[in-house]
Formats: sequence, C-alpha cells, structure tokens
Amino acid sequence: MVNTLDVESLKVIVFQLADKEYAIPVSQVQGIEKTMHITRVPKTPRYVKGVINLRGVVTPIIDLRERFDLNTSSDNETTRIIIISLDEMEVGFIVDAANDVMDIPKESIEPQPEVVGSLEEEFISGVAKVGKRLLILLHLDKVLNTLK
Repeated sequence: MVNTLDVESLKVIVFQLADKEYAIPVSQVQGIEKTMHITRVPKTPRYVKGVINLRGVVTPIIDLRERFDLNTSSDNETTRIIIISLDEMEVGFIVDAANDVMDIPKESIEPQPEVVGSLEEEFISGVAKVGKRLLILLHLDKVLNTLK
C-alpha cells in the first residue's frame, strides 16, 4: 500500500545562475523584484552587495553568483532579486532570471551528489530530475550561514 504522504510534491521557484537551474521552496519566497538601487555596506563579504529598502524593510542583498564563486555578470533585463524569508530574517538573492514555479514530485529528488572539489556542494540539499531538466535544490541555511 502506498502512503499518500510519500507521493507529495514540493512547490519551488526555479531560477537561473549561469547555465544551471536552481530551486528554492515557494514557502520561503516572499517575492521577486526587478533590480533596484543597492546601498553598499562597508566591511561585508564581497558577495553581500549591500541593502535595499523594500516596502520599509531594510533587506540585505546577496549576489548568488559571487556566493558560489561563479563568473559574475552585469545585470540585464532578466536579472531579478528573489526575497526569501528564513528564521524571521528577509534576504534578497540576485539571480540571472526567475524562470517559473513548479511542483517537483518528492520521488524525483535525489540527495546531493558527491562532487569532489565543488565549491557550491555545501549549499546543495538535493537534485531533482524533472523531464530533461536538472534542478539544484538549495540549502538556504548553509547559503546564509555567515549572515546569522
């Protein structure tokens, strides 16, 4: 007998960084914004671009390309800031594009692959195969661990 709880799906926001697609749970996303003026904060890690004032809330902004040591690119019309909420803290992630919202069947999610020498491997909670797409599921606690 199949337990119906085992066949649930995870609703995620899919976004692009370089040539890879990443996913974070919709439940942790507060919104997706176009790029805006970011006020630089001195003495922060290079991937912390600064802060924005978003509807009266000062929100730190992280460039995920720099956080994952990917080649940086300049902002363009598809660049977005995904506002996430974790442990009562709001943070914005600069991404190349926010692609779509989708349901990932839990059985299509595999544990993080062992990739020797991958700088981003500590930030990955799993990989989902959806059709021909591979989505990298982020472990938000680890991405944000230096901000807490």
